[in-house]
Amino acid sequence: MKRIYTLFFTAAALLLAAAVSAQVAVNWKKVKVLVYTKNGKGYVHENVPFAAAAIQQLGKTHGFSVDTSSQPEVMTEGNLKKYTLLIFPSTNNDVFDTDEQRLAFRRYIEAGGGFVGLHSVTGTERNWRWFKMMLGGTFSWHAKFQSFMVRVIDTRHPSMNGVPAVWEKGDECYFAKEMYPGPRVLMVHDLRTIDTTNVKQKELLNKNRGNYGDFYPTAWEYPFDGGHTWVTTLGHDKKDYSDPVYLNHVLGGIRFVAGQVKGIDFKKAYARHRDDEVKF
Repeated sequence: MKRIYTLFFTAAALLLAAAVSAQVAVNWKKVKVLVYTKNGKGYVHENVPFAAAAIQQLGKTHGFSVDTSSQPEVMTEGNLKKYTLLIFPSTNNDVFDTDEQRLAFRRYIEAGGGFVGLHSVTGTERNWRWFKMMLGGTFSWHAKFQSFMVRVIDTRHPSMNGVPAVWEKGDECYFAKEMYPGPRVLMVHDLRTIDTTNVKQKELLNKNRGNYGDFYPTAWEYPFDGGHTWVTTLGHDKKDYSDPVYLNHVLGGIRFVAGQVKGIDFKKAYARHRDDEVKF
């Protein structure tokens, strides 16, 4: 009987592994991504061109197509239907010029499109409720740049492949507000390793951690409103975009989202206005 149970659970584990593997199987030759680098008024990260160049290089290395643009005019259904996923690298504030562009972006997600957001992406479109829901929250504060620990909590996820289980990294520890319950967290900040010798920094950290304890979300994935989102808050330093560990983390996020996208079908999109109620 013990042997039967062993065989059963071994088979179940193999089936689960196969399911996970199948879920992220990607034909890179069929993947096309748009790296969107538009920033609104306010702070612009110097890492943005480095991120775009790094993703272009990943495309050359792995065989997927990469377009880049900082022009919001690319946000039309006719153009977006070409892309497996959109990547927003350290975007900030309002990145669309019109609500027509916002609606096209939203309908792309509803049509089954994918989205990858890097670093300060949670600071994007802070006044648009749907966009904040898609991200899983919106920016509230970050600790000053420093070396701290992040911990992987889902070792099987493709974006954690090759990432140290406990990773000491120089970066900004990001916090969010207006958080939504859907995202599945993959990696966390270890808040015990954040420098709190400065009283003001300690007060801000305690205020922004909310009801979280020692750990706070760093990276997550989120099936939302017909599409799929993957976000990492890491990647402040332009040097990250030549770091093999960080780039492997990003590539894994791209791989995962690309594996979720089964085609872009605008017949599935339902919104007629950027603020239409979400059909969960």
